Amino acid sequence: MSEAKFSRGWLRRDVVSAALGTAALGISSAAASKPRRPSNIVLIVCDDLGYGDIGATGGRTIRTPNIDRLAGEGTVFTDYYAAANLCTPSRAGLLTGRYPVRTGLGYQVILVDDDRGLPQSEVTIAEALKPAGYVSGLFGKWHLGHRGPAWPPTNHGFDRFFGIPYSHDMTPLSLFSVDAGGPIRSEPADLPQLQQRFYAEAERFITANAAKPFFVELALSAPHLPEHPHAPFSGTSPAGDYGDVVGEIDSIVGRLLDRLKQLGLDRDTMVLFTSDNGPWFEGSAGGLRQRKGGGGYDGGYRVPLIVRQPGVVPANHRSNTMTMAIDFLPTFCAMAGVAPPAGVTLDGRDIMPVLRGATMVSPHDELVLFDNEEPVAIRTQRWKFVASDYYRGRRFPTDPLYPQLYDVAADPSESYSLASRYPEVLADMRSRLQRAKATFAPFKSKTIPPVFARSAAMHQD
Repeated sequence: MSEAKFSRGWLRRDVVSAALGTAALGISSAAASKPRRPSNIVLIVCDDLGYGDIGATGGRTIRTPNIDRLAGEGTVFTDYYAAANLCTPSRAGLLTGRYPVRTGLGYQVILVDDDRGLPQSEVTIAEALKPAGYVSGLFGKWHLGHRGPAWPPTNHGFDRFFGIPYSHDMTPLSLFSVDAGGPIRSEPADLPQLQQRFYAEAERFITANAAKPFFVELALSAPHLPEHPHAPFSGTSPAGDYGDVVGEIDSIVGRLLDRLKQLGLDRDTMVLFTSDNGPWFEGSAGGLRQRKGGGGYDGGYRVPLIVRQPGVVPANHRSNTMTMAIDFLPTFCAMAGVAPPAGVTLDGRDIMPVLRGATMVSPHDELVLFDNEEPVAIRTQRWKFVASDYYRGRRFPTDPLYPQLYDVAADPSESYSLASRYPEVLADMRSRLQRAKATFAPFKSKTIPPVFARSAAMHQD
């Protein structure tokens, strides 16, 4: 890999002053000009955390001082979308930079008796970063397949995995640990200890690899129901067990930031905090319409994203630039100075200029929102068109009889359609959605996975 690629502008801004200092000490100019390694990446993904559950995005019920600190030292992205409104497809999109329907995991969540999994042909963030010398670890919830070649995550580029195969409300449930090329070990899962164990293993990995560039996904399995708060947090929040668990997550964020500073990695590490989708039966969507598993409205998709790296990402900043979880892979590749995976159709875009505050313009002309494998909504920077909703438990097409067109900046709750007032915009948005349907139709499953015929009562469409 060329030195020029490694020395792109994603490195610490104090590299020049550091070089001057070393030159003054008599160190050779060759050593002084040696480029620093790429930034470390820690991606914290909560499970079912809602837009309104934390202070940085308007929450007032649950105290989140450490997440607020993260926001104060970084940038809050108010118009960021998960890749889907359910766990499995969302995580597939996040790790591959592709709309989940392309990966074969766009339909529902993987259940215990499910044989599906992330195909080995898919390139994950962990695999994409290997040419830049990154070591990668995933700590927490996987939920991209627990049988065959999809399991364990070390089959997808991660050097270490410690966590659970699916959501903590599914049984049987065990904790698994494995290093690349090594045996898989298991132990009983103590639910109130899960988040603490995930963080402890992630911190151990970071400490052991402090001299290398690393990518860590801390995939917490909370606040997904049922909540199991760690004892010191139990009963501490006015928001019940849910609030207790969010408080525990907040504490973990604070511990991570403190540890990075202790290791001298504070300025060399980008920390990102987000959720896989909107809230389920508890939690706050922050005034957004619908929740996890709903139709095409924002409450299931639009979740917090906070990004922090001193000297790289502007502090105490808010951005309404339209972004999505599928942007992580191409963005991290740009940070690392490596090309995106060859021969792979990526739907995500490099948002590093947005993260650095160099532009407020989204690299996306539009974002497609899927309900399972069906495109049901289109978002542009100003407008949102929703073509279907749920009525009495079934998907109900609202278009063309009741077209739903929203100015999301003026009406973030998507309460009042402006379709009759902006017919040209409606026609354009409708056309965009039809093109998306045609584009992604070939990737849809030919049959519904058999497990859903046996489990119709669970995670209904």
